Amino acid sequence: MAYSALFALTPLKGGEGFVEREQYAPNKGRILAEALPYIRRFYGKTMVVKYGGAAMDNPSFMESVSQDIALLKFVGMNPIVVHGGGSKVNQFLRRLGIEAKFINGLRVTDESTMEVVEMVLAGSVNKEIVALINRSGGKAIGLSGKDADIIVARKKEGLDLGLVGDVVSINAGAINTLCQNGFIPVIAPIGVGEDGETYNINADSVAGRMAAGLGAERLIILTNVKGIMRNPEDSSTFISSLKVDQVLELIDQGVISGGMVPKAMACVEAVKGGVEKAHIIDGRMPHSLLLELLTDEGVGTEITM
Repeated sequence: MAYSALFALTPLKGGEGFVEREQYAPNKGRILAEALPYIRRFYGKTMVVKYGGAAMDNPSFMESVSQDIALLKFVGMNPIVVHGGGSKVNQFLRRLGIEAKFINGLRVTDESTMEVVEMVLAGSVNKEIVALINRSGGKAIGLSGKDADIIVARKKEGLDLGLVGDVVSINAGAINTLCQNGFIPVIAPIGVGEDGETYNINADSVAGRMAAGLGAERLIILTNVKGIMRNPEDSSTFISSLKVDQVLELIDQGVISGGMVPKAMACVEAVKGGVEKAHIIDGRMPHSLLLELLTDEGVGTEITM
């Protein structure tokens, strides 16, 4: 049961890729004492969790995250999951003999690729996450942005990437109805255009827009590094807190680069849209989601206005 997650905040030994963190959780009693005021403060609040990358590549990581998400619901919050799954799309494309094409790191999505993207993200990946959360005691329900027009999109401007889209609007009503009835929505980043066209959308971007559109209290992006660092190769350059203007400066300077840019920009968009704080954390760390939200120090980079 996910209740056990809050009592399991000491490091897990022997898990491949797990990060040791005695420095974050020296004893369970202190963690529990720290958690109470945060649970009271966040009761009834919406938390958008973007789940993808390395956090989805290991069954142990996935189980830990799923427990955390279920527990947030148990203690009165409304977690909403937006997930990616690009590596699994690539695996399936290879099995079908379809070449994955990218321009500036962005997937070119023609009609045949779009069929695979939708099948993998809205199908197998989505349902795997749903099943794990349900196994932890939650009531997860899997959706794509096409369900109830949750994500209305349009073709991405600039580079012609085929059926790649940008978010136009989020249907908050449908998602809020699910949350109010005890469900945890798990949403694949597939949008629908005004003409009924299906679009592949960057999951970080969807999460940022969703957090702003739902008036979420927090956006939490799970990735495979501790957070934002001045030197990605040196964990001692980790930055625990940034303002939106500082994030934009670091992007301009090239300090934030590559795959961290869309994550950072999603946080910026969420905070500018009214979200109090956005967080980038290491999804490989056991129960990092709980540690970031329910302890004084946290474990990742927080971004505020």
